[in-house]
Amino acid sequence: MNITIYHNPDCGTSRNTLALIRNSGVEPEVVEYLKQPPSLATLTMLIADAGLSVRAAIRQKGSPYAELDLDAPDLSDAQLLEAMLAHPILINRPFVVTPLGTRLCRPSELVLDILPLPQQAAFAKEDGEVVINAEGQRVK
Repeated sequence: MNITIYHNPDCGTSRNTLALIRNSGVEPEVVEYLKQPPSLATLTMLIADAGLSVRAAIRQKGSPYAELDLDAPDLSDAQLLEAMLAHPILINRPFVVTPLGTRLCRPSELVLDILPLPQQAAFAKEDGEVVINAEGQRVK
């Protein structure tokens, strides 16, 4: 089963998403994109395949978004992508690619829509929110 997660281990949403993938019995390819940023082609593909605009894929909080004036409406997609590649912390996360599609998994349970295999056990997020019940079914 080929599943890839563009992961930041310091991000709770990313950790919860990774745990949900593993809860389906799959060990994904984990790309720590802050250490191994995607190429321009890969980043462009992730954003397009997830059905997002480039602006929607930019992380504002906890990044140099404001300092770089990336909210300027006249910036092109190419300029925004260039900033994301120069400062990978600007790439919103986690992106997950499975045989069923690509998603920006915010919130983390969005990954359930593209996982080919069912959840194998109950699952609660790090904050205690139950996502999968004891029968392996999605709670909400």
